[in-house]
Amino acid sequence: MIDDETTAGHIQELRRGTVVLACLVRLRQPDYGYALLESLNSLGIIVDANTLYPLLRRLEKQGLLVSEWNTEEARPRKFYRTSPAGEALAEVLTTDWRRIDDALARLTTGDDR
Repeated sequence: MIDDETTAGHIQELRRGTVVLACLVRLRQPDYGYALLESLNSLGIIVDANTLYPLLRRLEKQGLLVSEWNTEEARPRKFYRTSPAGEALAEVLTTDWRRIDDALARLTTGDDR
């Protein structure tokens, strides 16, 4: 039997790349960090705030997201959206995700031809 720590580590590793793709796809419509966090979690893509906010900053630094501050409300919020470069990467990652998903489906059903 695999211990819980080992399982948790592998699950975290598996999710790491999927969170990047999920953010790029979800932020095709601009949103702020907390709303994105809630949206992803409600979809079953579990991500911690301490993981998401540094990821958003990194993706922005890489030119995959752009941001702007909305100061019209009582509380200013930084809104992120996917840049054209982020959109291109999302397409590549989605294609590869589908290829991997298909391969894993064939492996798990025994149809690994």
